[in-house]
Amino acid sequence: MLSLILRRLVHCTILFLSSVVLTYALASTALDPRAYFEGRQPPPPSRVVDDELARLGMDDRAPLPERFAHWADRAVVHGDLGMTIDGESVNAEFGRRVGVSVRLLLVGTVAGTAIGVLAGVWAAVRRGGLGDRALTVFSFAVLCVPTFVLALLLKTGALAANRAAGSTVILYTGEHTPALQGDWMAQLRDTAAHLLLPAICVAIPAIASYSRYQRAATLDVLGADHLRTAQAKGLTPGRALLRHGLRISLVPVSVFFSFGMLTLFTGAVFTEEIFGWPGMGSWLVDSVQKGDVNSVVAIDLFAAAVVLLAGLLADVVHALLDPRVRQP
Repeated sequence: MLSLILRRLVHCTILFLSSVVLTYALASTALDPRAYFEGRQPPPPSRVVDDELARLGMDDRAPLPERFAHWADRAVVHGDLGMTIDGESVNAEFGRRVGVSVRLLLVGTVAGTAIGVLAGVWAAVRRGGLGDRALTVFSFAVLCVPTFVLALLLKTGALAANRAAGSTVILYTGEHTPALQGDWMAQLRDTAAHLLLPAICVAIPAIASYSRYQRAATLDVLGADHLRTAQAKGLTPGRALLRHGLRISLVPVSVFFSFGMLTLFTGAVFTEEIFGWPGMGSWLVDSVQKGDVNSVVAIDLFAAAVVLLAGLLADVVHALLDPRVRQP
């Protein structure tokens, strides 16, 4: 197991570094930070714009390799990711926002994965029944709806519920209530209330995806010889699956988890923007609009780390479920 983890860590490191290089190259060539300054009213002189871009490390007059070498030297040696296009520290902005996104992704992903897997197993055991058909309709309906449409529907539903109740019973915007007074328990309840709708928005697509994959994987296992033997000895399909087949059916889903994380992160970008969460997703939208190269690269560091760590976790779970994977 240790050798497997070490090999995966080496692969993840190579992929992480490659992602950083490619993202910096794409952001530096596709984004135009000069337009952000020249679009001000009144427009500043060209020399002022040149000096400001040079100070921020976004001088488009310098060769791309030279700019990347300067940025990488500060990032690796000093841990400094540079300055935003507004002149603030990228490290400070990163620190303010990363916890917001991690909390949303963690809660939404864990809840969506767990519920989706359980629903898939339940539907497979009751194949062809009313519950299985209802879950199929739900899954395909959700998978056909873009994440931003789902977020808007949830927000509209919250507004309608608040309007019907005559008060704010469902919080639908922001990470917490500004200037809230109270002890830590009141703060925790307020944060959880604000987290509810965004987490549901992240979890629902995960439930739809994982339930379909887990249902298919479970149906394959239900047709295996050893499960038919267990049922012939008197076990119900459900008990036979729990005792002898569930571990095998989880293997394909653990592999899918590493690929599904990128989709969840992409959906969280729209979720944060619509629900007013000051996380990495809303920062990405704002940074792209401004042409903020340094911030876009910093956000990619977070996205690449999340996806690669999810892949590493999926590999470890896969190895725990299937001992053959641990063979060198």
